[in-house]
This record gives sequence, C-alpha cells and structure tokens, in this order.
Amino acid sequence: MKGLSAHLAYSQTGFFSATVLDYISGAKELQPFYTHSVSIEGIKAAIAERKNFGTNRPLLVNVLTEQYKAVTLSEQQQYNLQQLNSPNCFTIATAHQPNIFTGQLYFIYKILHAAKIAAELNSKIDDAHFVPVYYMGSEDADLAELGHIFINGQKLEWQTRQTGAVGRMKVDDALVKLITIISGQLLVLPFGKDIVELMQQCYQPGVTIETATFSLVNQLFAEYGLLVLLPDSHLLKQAFIPVIQRELEHQFSQPAVQETVSSFPAKYKQQASGRELNMFYLQEGSRERIEKVNDEWVVVNTSLKFNRDEILQELKQYPERFSPNVILRPVFQETILPNIVFIGGGGEIAYWLELKNVFAASGVPYPLMVVRNSFLIVEKKYEALIKKLQVSYEQIFKKEFDLMTALVKRDSSTRLVLDKEKEMMALLYQQVKMVAGNVDINLQSHTEALHTKALKKINALEKKILKAEKIKFATQQAQLHKIKTQLFPNNSLQERTENLMLFYAQWGSDFIKMLYNHSLTLEQEFCVLVED
Repeated sequence: MKGLSAHLAYSQTGFFSATVLDYISGAKELQPFYTHSVSIEGIKAAIAERKNFGTNRPLLVNVLTEQYKAVTLSEQQQYNLQQLNSPNCFTIATAHQPNIFTGQLYFIYKILHAAKIAAELNSKIDDAHFVPVYYMGSEDADLAELGHIFINGQKLEWQTRQTGAVGRMKVDDALVKLITIISGQLLVLPFGKDIVELMQQCYQPGVTIETATFSLVNQLFAEYGLLVLLPDSHLLKQAFIPVIQRELEHQFSQPAVQETVSSFPAKYKQQASGRELNMFYLQEGSRERIEKVNDEWVVVNTSLKFNRDEILQELKQYPERFSPNVILRPVFQETILPNIVFIGGGGEIAYWLELKNVFAASGVPYPLMVVRNSFLIVEKKYEALIKKLQVSYEQIFKKEFDLMTALVKRDSSTRLVLDKEKEMMALLYQQVKMVAGNVDINLQSHTEALHTKALKKINALEKKILKAEKIKFATQQAQLHKIKTQLFPNNSLQERTENLMLFYAQWGSDFIKMLYNHSLTLEQEFCVLVED
C-alpha cells in the first residue's frame, strides 16, 4: 500500500485537550512543568543531562539479552543491543500496556514514532547512537481496558476469569476462541490469513500475555531495530529498590505531586492525583495497593501485613513483588533506561507534566516529551466520497450534524437564514420600545421580553427551514453518515477504537511500512493518510 498524506494541527481536529494543545504550542503556563523543548536543541540538552546520571547499562543489556535469548534478532536489533553498553547510546522510549492483539491503533503509532525519531537522530547527530524501545506496562491489572478490541466497529472481548496483572495472565481457551471468531471476518481479505496465523503463533495456549505481546511486537517491528523491555523483572526491580524503600518509609511521591498540582494552572484538568503510598504488591492473580496503617504496611484486600523490618526484608528478597503505580512507574522506566525522549499520548503527556517534582525528588532526569503521532487512515472509497461532497480534511473532523448543516447551507439554492428579517424585527421592536417608553418607562422591559420571545420563534423557524431543506439532500446525508461512521467509529478517533488486524488483513506488512514512512518526528502534527 502507498499513501498520500496531509497534516493538520492537533487543534484543528477538536479531539485533544487544552493541556496537550498548549504543550504543543509551547504555552508559557506549562513551561515550568517540563524541562526540555521539543527540538534538536532540546534533544542535545536532554543528552547532556542524561550523561550525568548513572544508568546501569550492563544490567539493562544483560536483562535484554536474557529476554531475547529464544529470539533471532535482526541485524539492527543486534547492533542496538550492543550499543546500549556505550555511554553515548540513548533510548527513545514509548510505553504501553499489553493490550490483547495490540489493542487500539495508536499502540502501533507510538512504537513507529519511537523508531522514526531514533532513525532521524542517528542521521543528524554523529557523536551518539539512538535506540527505539517499547517499555511494556505488563503489571497493569485493568482487564476491562486491556481485554477487548474493536474490528470494523464490533467489540470483541476476552471472557476470562483470570485476575491480577494482565501481563502475567495466560492464553486460555477463551482467547484462542476469540482468534477463531476474528478469523471469520479477516480470512476473506488479501492478507487475512497472514495476520491470523501470526496471532495464533504468538498467542499459544499457556503462554503469558506478556510473552505473547513481546513476540507479536518483535515480529512486527524487529526490522526497525526496536527493542522490547519487560520491566516485570527481579533484576530491574532490584535496581529500583532505593526509590521503592523511600516510598515505603517516607511516602515521598505524594507531597511532590501535590506541590505541582497546587501550582498547576486551574484551567487544565488534573490528571495525576496519586495516593499517600504509590506502590502495589504483586502476587499470582492479584495486584493490590499497599497502605501504611500506623506502624504496619498492609496489602489491601488480603490478610498480608508487615512491620518495618519485614517489609524491607520482603523488598530486598522479592523486589519483583513491588509494583509502582502511575505516579512512580515513569520514574522506574527512566531509572533503568538511558532515555532522553518519551513518546506519549495526550493523557500520558498531561499526567507526566504533573510529575516533574517526583523525578526531581527521585534524582532521576526528566526526559524530553513528544506527543505521539496520530493518523486517520482513509481508504480510496471514502476519499472518493469526501471529494464528491467537496469537504476538506479539516471539515471531516467536525460533528456530523454541524458538517451536514454547513454542506446544505453551501449548496442549497434556497435562502435558509433569516438574518435580514431579524434585523428588521430588531428595528421594529426598538421603535415600539421608544413609543411604549414614552407612555410608561416600565413598558420598555416588557417590550424587550416580547422581542426575545419573538426572536426565539424566528430561530426555531430557521431550524425547521433547514431541517426541511436537508430532506432534499438525503443522498449527501447518507454519504456523509457513511464516511463519519467508518472514519470516526463511536464518534471518536479511528485510532482510539479500531485494531491493527483489519488494516493488516487488507494491506499486509506494507501497512506498517507506509505508517513508518509517513511518521513524523518532532513536528507533533496530525496526519491524514489516504490510500493511493
């Protein structure tokens, strides 16, 4: 597949928060809450800061080598893994939970963005090497969020009784059955067999979701040099013990977050509230909060409780049982990776902006943040309809009712608005007001009320005129509805609903290559990608 692309500012889409839009535009209100600007100068500043932090590179390389032991690495992966030992090698990271079958499309977009930025920086900065990394948030226990996908608007859900961290759950009969159901939709498409067989190969019965996701992501992106990091690891958690211990003993992260939130501009929605103690305890089948109650550390919804000596001994012996929540997970990521750029979605960027003080309190460098790439994939048949209706890419993001109204007003030969009549009516009531006021000043307010009531009736009549005229545009309305339903399922962005498999089944691995070729780096713009 080849594609033609057009780019819009995120603000033109109407689907992104004020926080994200102001971050992209470099608004002064947000500048105190991050460290580096999204630019080559910002990249170089992040590198300089990172060089002063002692990343345990041998540990990282050893863990990655072990994780890839059963996998044949691509040449670029082998090179990247070796380079991570060098003090002049840095990572470009994105993070996501192990949604089944990659979840929504933006999962793919984030990873390709990391690969594209790494390639771009390798071509522009000679004295350093850059490696794209996907950090898997496999300790997330929210199966309601991670255990379903949409294909062509249809929701398909994994009906399992397993609980706890999703990454530790295992492929069961219900998940295998789900692949069978999906195959019924995809096998009729040109590359349907390829993607179904790939899913079956990765999601083998008894394999953990973490392992299945690792295998799938590696198969899709190995050629781009991507390395997948599984942080649910005894050795990696061991490197994070000082921060975990400090959180257990002093609950340092919550005051740091609250300090930021209290000074955060009121016009932005608060994201990272956190808790008094921001750690979970991981067991087989559960991930529960740790709370400090008097002089004991209690694991919520269990009978487990520890005194100070016991909790520190548990941490020393089993660090993998301690799982940072949303407040400390980014600090863990940036501790174990020599990272300079973090690529996140709108929600992620918004809550990372509230974590700068947590990073400072942990003594960990705060990376440069880039809003992930977004795409709207437009197939030929929908592009033809868009051209036929003579609407722009920017207009297609508007609500269907508003867009149809604009289309009818543009193409109708009938006058649909009563602006002139409203002006004449305003003059009439102004004259009546003067006449009535000469008799009794109190009648002026009564006259204004009559004007307001009449104006409401005229506005209602306008709507009825427009509604009646729209009936004449039934064909265009049906075409517009078809476009909006397919490109914006559930009135949301395509990338927040649809899954990779449908698109892969249509275009094969060329779909991934096309996305990579059209991925931007530091521009932070929305891409409309049209099938050519």
